[in-house]
Amino acid sequence: MEMDQNKIQQPDCEKWVYDSSVDYKGRVPLRASTGAWKAALFIIATEFSERLSYFGLAVNLIIYLTKVLHQDLKTAAKGVNYWSGVTTMMPLLGGFLADAYVGRFSTVLASSIVYLLGLLLLTMSRVIPALKPCDDGICQEPRRIHEVLFFLALYLISIGTGGHKPALESFGADQFDDDHQEERKKRCPFSIGGVSGFVVDNVGWAAADIILTAVMASAVVIFCMGRPFYRFRKPMGSPVTPLLQVLVAAIAKRNLPYPSEPDQLYESSKSDKTQGTRLLVHTKKLKFLDKAAVIEDRQSSAEKQNPWRLATVTQVEEMKLIVNMIPIWLTTLPFGVCVAQSSTFFIKQSTTLNRKITQDFTIPPASIYALAAIGLVVFIAIYDRVLVPSLRRVTGNDRGIGILQRIGIGMIFSVLAMITAALVERKRLHVVEKDPLKSLVSMSVFWLAPQYLIIAIADSFTLVGLQEYFYDQVPDSMRSLGIAFYLSVIGASSFLSSFLITLVDHVTEKGGKSWFGKDLNSSRLDYFYSLLAAITGVNLFVYAFVARRYSYKNVRRTTVGVADCYEESGTETMA
Repeated sequence: MEMDQNKIQQPDCEKWVYDSSVDYKGRVPLRASTGAWKAALFIIATEFSERLSYFGLAVNLIIYLTKVLHQDLKTAAKGVNYWSGVTTMMPLLGGFLADAYVGRFSTVLASSIVYLLGLLLLTMSRVIPALKPCDDGICQEPRRIHEVLFFLALYLISIGTGGHKPALESFGADQFDDDHQEERKKRCPFSIGGVSGFVVDNVGWAAADIILTAVMASAVVIFCMGRPFYRFRKPMGSPVTPLLQVLVAAIAKRNLPYPSEPDQLYESSKSDKTQGTRLLVHTKKLKFLDKAAVIEDRQSSAEKQNPWRLATVTQVEEMKLIVNMIPIWLTTLPFGVCVAQSSTFFIKQSTTLNRKITQDFTIPPASIYALAAIGLVVFIAIYDRVLVPSLRRVTGNDRGIGILQRIGIGMIFSVLAMITAALVERKRLHVVEKDPLKSLVSMSVFWLAPQYLIIAIADSFTLVGLQEYFYDQVPDSMRSLGIAFYLSVIGASSFLSSFLITLVDHVTEKGGKSWFGKDLNSSRLDYFYSLLAAITGVNLFVYAFVARRYSYKNVRRTTVGVADCYEESGTETMA
């Protein structure tokens, strides 16, 4: 039934959703038939399919590069890091387009098609005889056409992920009304990398590609089937423009005196519900930017409406949020470098150890990543169900502890993971030195279990904390970009990891012998892990210094249950 919103005098906030979203016909959404878990189930199925494909590639890539394309250890590790870096930096562009111009649903759909095209090319490179690495048998040197098509497919998948990942996660969050107490739910992240690694190793590269392509194709169909149940938000234009307007206005009025009271700064009378933005509380930091909200004595009404000359307090505070995020982003990079090792050197280590469970069953190398995947799910459940309720009673914080505290705790575990990895690698090298022929039999792959489980604990604190931090702390108009900022930590860290490998290789080679040989037995990964532990340990003190001085986003939240959904007359809480 069509509803004329202008004729509604006292809207029923329990029946209709008034958070600037619309249904698939452009109407105010009916709460009972749209959004929440009715819509989220379609999105979760789509996310599952994309993550299955991504981790199926990511955890097996270093094995493929070394065994099939015959790259040496450091070249393969850098190749994986470059691909991971591009894949997790592309969401900055995808998130921007989704928020500003295209919309989240359209971005997910278009990027899924690009993603599917990449998987099809990847399948062709392993199925069509002329495009295979080589003819049947041992491949001494892969065909050039295979390498070109293989990397083209990989980076098409990167482009697809660039739009898919940030838009889908924020689109999922859009299905829950943030001002409705019953709908304000936490999302539960999951990981399936170990499962897809098992599939690839047991059915072969070509068959695995066919399976992953079919799964991704079905995901596109499932995502489209959920369209009648979704809540949509219209793109609001470039979220960067208001930030630039604040900067320009602040510079233009830099010589004006600061008002005696913050109340004298210009602010909109109420939140803009049509744009989904909320008023922010003024903070005392970065006062230079406050000049953008200073009203000039001789300023005409036309000038007051010029956004390049006068900004609201909320716009100024949004600019402050972005500026304050930069030190946090930078100080989490060393953690990301530690995490990058789990999909490169950790997996390569498993190929040199005894993976037999019984005489007839051997664990595939990439499947050892399942320890981290399962550990992550278990530790997140423990954290949410056990630690948070206990900590909440002690601290009075709804989250148990602050987001930045959670991130810092995970960083401590990342240091412990690198120390553990260094000790295990030293033990492995000692076994190789004593008896090179029996080293593959005498040392079990489960020696790697501690470092995988510790990195899983670190991820449950820091990676989940970063996702929550960037989504929660960005301006309301930049939610997709918030997910992209979180992913960019992993992307930039992957590039940084490649840079460190190149730098350490160059420096140690000059000293006599490089830490990175052609294979693991001629390398000294234990030294490299120890270096990462030292760098991350020192960075912890810098992070603690920055985090102690950070000011969280402060908004006035309106909860459903008021007489008028359009006015800021509900219960106000500080978030």
